[in-house]
Amino acid sequence: MLKLKDIHTYYGNIHALKGINIEINEGEIVSLIGANGAGKSTTLMTTCGIIPAKRGSVEFKGEDITHLSPDKIVALGLSQVPEGRRIFPFLTVAENLDMGAFLRNDKDEIAKDLGYVYGLFPILAERKSQTGGTLSGGEQQMLAISRALMARPTVLLLDEPSLGLAPIIVKQIFSIIKQINKDHGTTIFIVEQNANLALKAANRGYVMENGAITITDTGANLLVNEDIKKAYLGI
Repeated sequence: MLKLKDIHTYYGNIHALKGINIEINEGEIVSLIGANGAGKSTTLMTTCGIIPAKRGSVEFKGEDITHLSPDKIVALGLSQVPEGRRIFPFLTVAENLDMGAFLRNDKDEIAKDLGYVYGLFPILAERKSQTGGTLSGGEQQMLAISRALMARPTVLLLDEPSLGLAPIIVKQIFSIIKQINKDHGTTIFIVEQNANLALKAANRGYVMENGAITITDTGANLLVNEDIKKAYLGI
C-alpha cells in the first residue's frame, strides 16, 4: 500500500533521513517509534510531499508520488493528522469537518462519513457549532482525526496522537484508532513517542534512531525486545 525506498531528506545541510526503507501493507497498523528528533515526523512530512525527498522514492498503491504536491497526494487517498493537531481554531467543528471533505463531491457519501465520525466521537456532534479553538486538547485531537477521515483515506497517517493529552484520553484515542482500522480496513501508520501504546496497537513496528531505521519486527516482538524495553519502555 505504501513504500518508502532509500529516502534521504534534508533540512538545509542537515541530513534528516538517511536512506530509510519502510513498507506498509494494506489493512495494517504500523508504528514508527524513536526518541524526539529521530526523524519520525520528517518521515511523515516526506511521505505527504510537504518536505520533498532529495533522493529515493515514495510509492502509494504502486504509483510513484515522490514529487506530487500534498493536495494531489490527499486526493489519491492518503491523509495525515499532523503533530499538534492544527485544526482551524476559528472555524466551527462542523466547518473543520467540511474542510476535510473539501476535495470530494459525493454528497451522500460525505453525509455517511459525517455520521460515522460523529458516532466515533459523540462529543463532536454535541459541539458541532462550537469553534475548534475552544475545544479541549483531547477534543481537538478527535476533531483532527475526524477531519482526516472526512477525506475518506485508504491510508491514515498519525503524527504523535498522544502528545499533550491526559492518559485516559490517550487510551480512548488509541482504542478509536484500532476501531477505524477494524471498521473500514483503513491502513494506519502511527508515529509516536509512547512506544508502549504504539506497539500494542501495531501489527508491525519500525524503530528509528538519528534518521535511520535500526530495527523492524512485529509489534508484539518489539514489546518484549530487551533493547526496546530499556530504551523506550522504561523497563
